[in-house]
Amino acid sequence: MSTLWTPGGEHRPEDEDGPTAPADAGVAGPDDEAAREQLRQLREQLAATPVADIIANHAIGLWELALLHLSPDEGMPPDLDEARLAIDGVAVLVEGLGERLDRHHEPLLEALAQLRLAFVEISRRAGVGDEAGDDSG
Repeated sequence: MSTLWTPGGEHRPEDEDGPTAPADAGVAGPDDEAAREQLRQLREQLAATPVADIIANHAIGLWELALLHLSPDEGMPPDLDEARLAIDGVAVLVEGLGERLDRHHEPLLEALAQLRLAFVEISRRAGVGDEAGDDSG
């Protein structure tokens, strides 16, 4: 079962396969009230989280996605096109927003640089000659 990241931490959905609404959706029961309260709390947590933190989390997710495509499991070759797209996504966020990312800017720039170096090295090993994100600056 997968989890969902929230500003308050990882959230594990209770029943992914179950119905999303009670059979009698017109009547508000205790489950509906509990769900509304949980949504209200999640909304408050999200509103209290600095946007730079949330954007940094998304950039890290794209960084991880790029790594996944650069080093797949079970002897599969890297998917350089998919990795390039994820790297460019990180670059758009990190380089595009720059210092507005506050304390996250420098570490994300370093992570992006390392990711680009890894892409170039893996591309060379695979016999491909172009670099990731070369149009982003």
